[in-house]
Parts: sequence; C-alpha cells; structure tokens
Amino acid sequence: MVTHQMGPGRFSMTQNTVCDECPNVQFVTEEKLLEIEIEAGMRDGQEHSFVAEGEPHLEGEPGDLKIRIVTKPHPVYERRGDDLYCNVTLSLLEALTGFEMQLKHLDGHFVSVSRETTTWPGAKIRKKNEGMPNYDNNNQFGTLFITFDVEFPKVAFTAEEKENLRKILKQDDLKPKIYNGLRGF
Repeated sequence: MVTHQMGPGRFSMTQNTVCDECPNVQFVTEEKLLEIEIEAGMRDGQEHSFVAEGEPHLEGEPGDLKIRIVTKPHPVYERRGDDLYCNVTLSLLEALTGFEMQLKHLDGHFVSVSRETTTWPGAKIRKKNEGMPNYDNNNQFGTLFITFDVEFPKVAFTAEEKENLRKILKQDDLKPKIYNGLRGF
C-alpha cells in the first residue's frame, strides 16, 4: 500500500501490483508495438519467438513471447505441406470434348489448364512447381493437384436425342458394373 497526502488532513491509499515472491519488485504494464513478417511458405502452427518480450518469470526475468501462425481456410485451395489442392467442375460437353482454362493462383498469376481428350469425374492433373513455396528454400515449390468433377445436364432427353447419344457414344454393350469402390481406404 502506498499513502499519498492529498491536502491538509487528507490522505489517499492505493495498492501497487508487486510480485508475491519478491515484494521489492513492482510490475509495470507497458505497451509495445512488435512487428512480425509473415514469410512465404510459413505453415499453419509454425511459431515465431520474440526473445525477452513476454511475461516475467518468478525471478523477474522476462519470458519469450511466442506467436503461432493460424491460417484461415481458403475457398478454392487447400494446403497440405507445400502442395495445393483444388477442384474444378466441368460441363459434360467440356468433359467429353476437351477444355482450356486459366486458374487464378493465390499470388495472382494464372495457371493454364487444358485437355484435348475426355476427362472423367475424379480425374486429376498435376502441375509441378505451382504449389506453395518451401519455407526453408524459396526456390522450391510444391505441386498443384487439380481434381475434376463433371456436371451432368438436368434436362430430360427426348427419345430421338437419346438415340443420337447412343449412336455417338457407342456404349450399347456396356452393362452396369457393381464393385467395392472403397477398397483400400
């Protein structure tokens, strides 16, 4: 407790925050601006330490302040290590006849993706060196994996259109195949 004289016959008593272990030390709250640079390739959960900028220990020595990186989920890309994953939905026409498109990458550059042949649902394209930069070596990049989905038309075909599709696709002798699609998982 500290006593201050406010005037003749008037005193004010205030309590100071001091360490319980060592009553001669007074803690003072101070505000300090610290800057951290989020470097390319930093991963979720990675920590950065500011030495002697944290709360004091029992001996009165300041501790380290640790900052942990927490990444927000991205609406298009998912990161796993240095690799990026995304999905692209194609129309049935694009899936059957081929397509050409540009994907906007996280850093703003465009990645060219094209196929001239049929693309089936679940097909994957791998683009080397289009993933995230490696934190330890910024000259190395992960891989971008693109998985394709196919949007089927939501219209009912006429009998004539169905017959034309059968002639074009030439799959009359194909029977439904029943199998365990989860094998290995």
